[in-house]
Amino acid sequence: MKPFAYARPGSVAEAVRDVTAEPNAVFLAGGTNLVDHLKLGVARPELVVDVRTLTSREVSDLPDGGIRVGASVTNSELAADRRVRERYPVLAQALLSGATGQLRNVATTGGNPLQRTRCVYFQDVTTACNKREPGSGCSAVGGYTRYHAVLGVPAALPDATAPETCTATHPSDMAVALAALDAQVQVLGPAGARTVPFVDLHRLPGDDPSRDTVLEHGELITAIDLPPLPAGVRSAYRKVRDRASYAFALVSVAAVVAVEDGQVADVRIALGGVAHKPWRATRAEQALSGRPATVDSYRAAVAAELAGAQPQPGIDGGNGFKIPLLTRALVATLRDLTPEA
Repeated sequence: MKPFAYARPGSVAEAVRDVTAEPNAVFLAGGTNLVDHLKLGVARPELVVDVRTLTSREVSDLPDGGIRVGASVTNSELAADRRVRERYPVLAQALLSGATGQLRNVATTGGNPLQRTRCVYFQDVTTACNKREPGSGCSAVGGYTRYHAVLGVPAALPDATAPETCTATHPSDMAVALAALDAQVQVLGPAGARTVPFVDLHRLPGDDPSRDTVLEHGELITAIDLPPLPAGVRSAYRKVRDRASYAFALVSVAAVVAVEDGQVADVRIALGGVAHKPWRATRAEQALSGRPATVDSYRAAVAAELAGAQPQPGIDGGNGFKIPLLTRALVATLRDLTPEA
């Protein structure tokens, strides 16, 4: 592990100043992702700034009926909160499907959505990886692609040596649920406070795969707000993985839906394990809005969303299986949420 300086400032504002002043500084909260990367040599910061005790560890009610979750609230605490279990079951289910109980006791609300990809090439510093070292190439192209993206991938994938190539997926279950819930991210940075819609927090590789989010250097998540959901809305999270626990999603679905008079009155869908970011399924939502709440409608909506999917070939047989797997997972989730339809 490369030696680094460690700081424990006395306030959030001081922590922001410390990281802003050092170009190669990082924040440390639960450390469940960062510490792994320090050991692997993936992360090599000059300064680590501990913010675990600085941001709030409270879940509080908002005037509009929503809730605010402090950035230091652990995944276990959030999943167990009565308001979350009753109002946002999709989030509680997503949290409980991630990692292990020990890790959930440490991982934080502010840190979990910022965890980096678990791509085997990203975590192996002996291989070329544009996300780890822009311009070095992408070892995943034609390699091991079982866990890689099928959405948000260019129709004509650039050559493996192209500096913009990256087909890795975002690993967070929590982030998929937050995308479906229209969460809002509260951020403090060198330019002051701002609010970022969760669906806009993460980015596709574009011309810089090394940047996972729109956050600028020195910006720190201080809280995440969950807006109130309309009456009659039901929600659920479904995760399909290679083993029953402690495994990342092959595909996952976060669905929020309400049915009135047999028609889909409100629907929000986000997908995991299939894109470089938590994928908000806007095409599927548009195809379902106002339509009959039937299995045929659900299948048509999935087909609309996956029309632009680009499965990747690989030495492991590729990831084309994700298309039918995601179709079944999303249809089953919507069907279970609308038993009256």
